[in-house]
Amino acid sequence: MRPGLQRSAERNPRSRYTGYGIPDTGCDVLERQIALAVLGGSGFYEMPGLVDVETHEVDTPFGAPSDAIRVGTLEGRRVAFLARHGPGHKYLPTELPQRANFWALKSLGVRRVLGVSAVGSLRADYSPGHLAVPDQLIDRTRHHRPETYFGDGIVGHVGMADPFSDDLRQIVLKAGNRAGATMHDGGSYIVIEGPAFGTRAESELYRAWGASVVGMTALPEAKLAREAEMSYAVLTAVTDYDAWHDTEADVDASTVFQVLAQNVERSRQIITEVVKELPEDGSGGGNAALDTAIVTPPDAIPPAARERLGPILGRWLRERNL
Repeated sequence: MRPGLQRSAERNPRSRYTGYGIPDTGCDVLERQIALAVLGGSGFYEMPGLVDVETHEVDTPFGAPSDAIRVGTLEGRRVAFLARHGPGHKYLPTELPQRANFWALKSLGVRRVLGVSAVGSLRADYSPGHLAVPDQLIDRTRHHRPETYFGDGIVGHVGMADPFSDDLRQIVLKAGNRAGATMHDGGSYIVIEGPAFGTRAESELYRAWGASVVGMTALPEAKLAREAEMSYAVLTAVTDYDAWHDTEADVDASTVFQVLAQNVERSRQIITEVVKELPEDGSGGGNAALDTAIVTPPDAIPPAARERLGPILGRWLRERNL
């Protein structure tokens, strides 16, 4: 069976998939453009306020996404929500089906993705309850996570000098200020493998590097979003001081989830404000990263790779009349 939308809520129209698995532009699923997709992190498993909700279960060449994708209306705009860790928080960070998640979102026409994540603070001024919108990443994963769509017949190297969309970052920061949150602009997000939290020595090392927060999920999300030509940013909710603070308790899962109860509600308020800030005409979002990334000549890309990466390569192939 060709990957694509397999099952949906009863009120949902059926979706058709054309060459390379790309949704037909006449498909009812895409008639109302999705302004934003939200990846809910730890403790953030639902998106209250969504109305007129449709549930999409998407089959992808990379397996099933973390959960069904719920698309509804928020502040008059269509918004998609995906619980990153699945129903019941069943996936470790290393186990997350990130390629499936982004393939599925792209196949539904999503161009902007906002990830919401719990993080530990590496700075005295980033206190639990604060929120930060990083502008850089440092990869300390062990590379056990599939982190690219390329390979198996197609070679590409996307640029990651600035891993987040600054346009989306600025919208999130403005929205956070409007919601009354204590926001921090910029800083480096250290991504560790997990699931264990880091040692005191590691925490001190990351502070010496000048990093601001530490978490487990922004990679490979940022890389896959760039390959899929989607604007991506993260709203990080500070829950603890990791393991470096002299007077505050070291991080543990119980503490994280206690603070998250406060942070998640504020994050939801911010998302509502983000949606209000997005262009009403549906413009913006996305990028053309593949124009300077793909090395393999178009006519040398195997049909199987075109089929597998249909939504990912769609624009790039169409502009080359392929």
